Amino acid sequence: MAKLPLTDREIEFIIEQLKNGQRLPEDLKYKLFPTKQKEYELVYGGKMRKEDILANEDGVFPIPLQIGKIFNGEREAWKDGWRNMIAFGDNLQFLKTIYENKDPLIKDKIKGKVKLIYIDPPFATESDFDTKEGQLAYVDKATNSEFIEYLRKRVLVAKEVLSPEGSIYVHIDSKKGHIVKILMDEVFPDFQFAEIIWVCGLMGSGNFYPKSHETVYCYKSKNSYFDPPKRLGYSKRITKALQKDDKGWYYTRGIESSGGSSYLKSYISDNPHLTKEEAIKEASEKRPQYVWDVWMGKKDLADEFNDFPVGTYAYTKDEKLGYPTQKPELLLKRIIEASSQKGDIVMDFFAGSGTTAAVAEKLGRKWVTCDIGKFSFYTMQKRILNIQNSKNFDGKNEKYDKLSRAFITVNTGHYNLEKVFALRIEEYKKFVLELFEVDEFKGGKIGGIIIDGQKKDGFYSIIYQYWKFKDSSVDEDYLEDLHSHIGKKVGNRLYIIAPANSVDFISDYHTIENVRYYFLKVPYQIIKELHKVEFKKFRQPQSKSNVNDLEDAVGFHFMRQPKVISELKSDRYKLSIKIKEFYSDFTEEETEKDMANFESLAMVLIDKHYNGETFEMDEYFFAEDLLPKKKKKEEENIKEELKKQKIISIELNKKDCGNRLLVIYIDIYGNEFKEVLSLK
Repeated sequence: MAKLPLTDREIEFIIEQLKNGQRLPEDLKYKLFPTKQKEYELVYGGKMRKEDILANEDGVFPIPLQIGKIFNGEREAWKDGWRNMIAFGDNLQFLKTIYENKDPLIKDKIKGKVKLIYIDPPFATESDFDTKEGQLAYVDKATNSEFIEYLRKRVLVAKEVLSPEGSIYVHIDSKKGHIVKILMDEVFPDFQFAEIIWVCGLMGSGNFYPKSHETVYCYKSKNSYFDPPKRLGYSKRITKALQKDDKGWYYTRGIESSGGSSYLKSYISDNPHLTKEEAIKEASEKRPQYVWDVWMGKKDLADEFNDFPVGTYAYTKDEKLGYPTQKPELLLKRIIEASSQKGDIVMDFFAGSGTTAAVAEKLGRKWVTCDIGKFSFYTMQKRILNIQNSKNFDGKNEKYDKLSRAFITVNTGHYNLEKVFALRIEEYKKFVLELFEVDEFKGGKIGGIIIDGQKKDGFYSIIYQYWKFKDSSVDEDYLEDLHSHIGKKVGNRLYIIAPANSVDFISDYHTIENVRYYFLKVPYQIIKELHKVEFKKFRQPQSKSNVNDLEDAVGFHFMRQPKVISELKSDRYKLSIKIKEFYSDFTEEETEKDMANFESLAMVLIDKHYNGETFEMDEYFFAEDLLPKKKKKEEENIKEELKKQKIISIELNKKDCGNRLLVIYIDIYGNEFKEVLSLK
């Protein structure tokens, strides 16, 4: 065994530190455990082992997926029955569900088959980016170690989902780019790396260097598909400068480096009999070269750079959706074409405005997207449903003019209770077993009672058959009868899965003799004893400035319609939606008090021409937008201002509206109340 590289003094110091229960300095740790250390790595508070993250020790678990709706179901374009997917929920929960590969909706369909991942995560810059309208685009709140670990968890699980022949692109800016680079190097040590500089246009000014570019990190496996676009021959600067002599067509590129005075000639053609246009065409055909790692966003720059434009910073006017940080389709087109083929799966789990999905759709790729924001969810849904009206990629300013292939929307961690109870009995049983992480029990009955499942702690579970006992409930009489049959045969714990309104106990368990009967209520709040973590619902922003806030969701909960009382007023020129009451069914978690009127309102979305079938968002209002004219406010201040309002009004131009409006009121927990308002 090799001798450790320690001096006698260092050994004495280590022994003394251990005797006193003191930590060792980092440099000595590396000397003691050299085989455990990488050449370099990020070290920060809260960094978890990869193995623990994949084992859900971070408190984030795989969550069953629930189908929301199927769109264009008759257009199943894939022979294997694949449908593209928009997922609403926490992307870490979603990735872990894919990694677990048990949910029947995605089993063996996604894990290990994703050929390309593109993500544009929040940059954690603490900088404000303004849209042209002067609206705050976003402010990233999670910084430093919190941001690093937030992103690292997702990238680690994403690698397990990625195909062995896959690639991942991470869009980042300069503020955190250096840290993200080290993070990605740790997770993808054997992947080939390229740093793409996207010259996207001037963004800001002031007393320091203005920003004109963003960075895209590309990590590709050694066996991945890679066919980037080729450079388009010669730049205008060169073609304008072409000259002809008896040897052919050439351009000059500077004076001889050896000290001479002659200009160096670069010949593009050795045939002096060709016209200039013929020489350029011939040379271009013989000179296909990959694009460089600097991509030009604007046409004039691209012409000079011997490239073709890949979109400006925001988007063209034809693409504009009003979503903060929206990226242009041409940028994603170049990435998707370079690192995937038709029929491959493309994933984006920071989906935002849905540019990745839209481009993948047009290019004949399968796609999967996920976002935690309802604003993003409905923006994507409308974008795909109306993709036929978007611009084609042929450069002729023509419409795409094709309906999208079939796609589904799914919920992860946020379920529609009515749909759960509408399921057939067997589907319901399967759903709730997965929901509470209970394995199906094959042993049949104990003491004449059917045992439905067994949790990982070894104790049994039964599903209360509410459909049989419509006039009964889980009360003391029920438990006493149950205990008389199986109390001595199931150990000291039994789990009972039942609808919340079928359980008469406020507490989470009831004890008879030495047996504790736990109630897993549908809906339920995750019990700390069961999951070892506090339950946490993810929130929806109350202002556009917080659209990209970073948040982890722990566990899951059920959709509970908020209470809404509203009235539609109409005059000759305008419509006015008067919101008189808005209450969330949830209490404020921090204070455990009921929230005041309007306090929990997050946003209002409106389809101004509702067709009776599909919601397509035409207009949106964040809660902050519905307050009286105001200065920029923090989220907590918005809540306080909302509580002061007696009534909230939304004004619409009457001529822009049809006969029916569909209005979706959304609370801070993502719950919706949908209301159809008809003009009389």
